[in-house]
Amino acid sequence: MLLDSASLYFRAYYGVPESTVAPDGTPVNAVRGFLDFIARLVTDHRPTHLVACWDDDWRPAFRVAAIPSYKAHRVAVDVPDEAGPDVEDVPDTLSPQVPVIADLLAALGIARVGSPGYEADDVIGTLAAAARGAVLVVTGDRDLFQVVDDTRGVRVLYTAARGVGNAEVVTEQVVTDKYGIPGQAYADFAVLRGDPSDGLPGVKGVGDKTAAGLIRAYGSLPGVIKAALDGDPGLRSGLRDKIRGALDYLAVAPEVVRVATDCPLPPYDPRLPSAPADPEALVELADRWNVGNAVNRVLNALQRAT
Repeated sequence: MLLDSASLYFRAYYGVPESTVAPDGTPVNAVRGFLDFIARLVTDHRPTHLVACWDDDWRPAFRVAAIPSYKAHRVAVDVPDEAGPDVEDVPDTLSPQVPVIADLLAALGIARVGSPGYEADDVIGTLAAAARGAVLVVTGDRDLFQVVDDTRGVRVLYTAARGVGNAEVVTEQVVTDKYGIPGQAYADFAVLRGDPSDGLPGVKGVGDKTAAGLIRAYGSLPGVIKAALDGDPGLRSGLRDKIRGALDYLAVAPEVVRVATDCPLPPYDPRLPSAPADPEALVELADRWNVGNAVNRVLNALQRAT
């Protein structure tokens, strides 16, 4: 099981009341919700391995170099240049909770894996590509539909619509049913359509239906581009002109949209822990942040699953 950690702690932050606080009054709603998500996921799916995939860089330089607008609207303003990499604009009361989640994962013994210069999506793509058994990716981000692979048992547990407890399991057939495209063509489809939430313009005038029709007709993004350049009579002249006009974008967008499958990873142990890695630290963290009940739910779930 691969967790898209940021997707889950953002969902927890907005799903658990901010009145959930530590003894000093600090909100811990995202912390408690994230722990409860883990307890529920482990209980329901009983994975043998569990990795919390992390954004070491939420806006990687190689993606920004290709498309400068990539996630640009999410960059926090009024941050000094000397602060280093772009800082993501997140709620003030969420940011302090993220390190607490990391500390709790370490004390629990649950692997947390990031890769410098890459997003959690890339960690997920790399781990999924290397896995020898079935993989369940837990995310609310449909961009990760591109890693679904029925032949290798890679599926996505999509939390955006129904939540963690009743999430939709996405297979290649589900992708086909949703978008009318081959199950492994999501990345090419996403390049054509674009995604304003990520600052990806797409091809002007090409929405979901048109993008899906192009992929069905020509099989892949290179096939679509070739048809436009060759003047394929089956391609409307107006649409042909739009694709030709977007060639610069189409030349670089695949590198931005497609998750990496070969990013460097640090040493990690993905096995589901049966006991905390650091019991004393876990007790101290649970008391300091008033999440003892949530920690116990995770521990009980881990013990039952192992």
